[in-house]
Amino acid sequence: MSISISDVRNEYKSFDFGIMDYDSEIETLTDFIEKYNSDERNGVISIVKSASQRLSKLRNELERVKGMMKFEEKYSSDYKYIAGVDEVGRGPLAGPIVTAAVILPEGLVIPYLNDSKQVNEKKREELYDIINSVAVSVAIGIKTEKEIDEFGIGKMDSAAMRDSVLSLDTRPELVLVDAFKIPELDIKQVPIVKGDTLSVSIAAASIVAKVTRDRMMDEYSVKYPEYGFDSNKGYGSAKHIEAIKTIGPCEIHRRSFIGNFV
Repeated sequence: MSISISDVRNEYKSFDFGIMDYDSEIETLTDFIEKYNSDERNGVISIVKSASQRLSKLRNELERVKGMMKFEEKYSSDYKYIAGVDEVGRGPLAGPIVTAAVILPEGLVIPYLNDSKQVNEKKREELYDIINSVAVSVAIGIKTEKEIDEFGIGKMDSAAMRDSVLSLDTRPELVLVDAFKIPELDIKQVPIVKGDTLSVSIAAASIVAKVTRDRMMDEYSVKYPEYGFDSNKGYGSAKHIEAIKTIGPCEIHRRSFIGNFV
């Protein structure tokens, strides 16, 4: 007696793989497709088609990420420890600017790495945990809203980036940075325009910085619930601006950013 369509569907639905289980997922999907590919029942054909599409998407994703490793591969023969650096929070009306520096193991493929703005929240959280568990070293740099008001966002952005690089447990020999070089950093640097979409190291730093800052703003939202920091993360949403106008700024607002509203 042949297996029922329901059993085939349940077998497919049972496939549950983590982000880093891609080798097992490819093998399992390939075996599943081969097992049922000759079944001519419409229901099974549909399931096999879904499995084939899933397999194709996974392989394409792996190729995309491998394409983002070109800068790391280019310099790996001369530099053992390559750090990626990125920032989150230049534009918000409230809260700190957060940077991250990440050194990934050479050749490690982490699917779905990308500019943090291109990754949904659930996936960012997963990637954050993976990066922190597999990285050679991870470090954070933070400059507060008060420091931003006093010294300017540009200087504090650079200072936070420099802090994150110098806080790494393993000193990098090369730093890949998004768009521009970090001033006063005595380590060779390679600026990459749109680096958070072109370098896995910078993308990893983007994810770590984003999740770190988002969690900080979620905590601030408990203390200052009127401004909706849990949803806007300090950026100038209509609700956030209206709150500033009606009740005034709170402790973490950047005074140099809100002059038009108060």
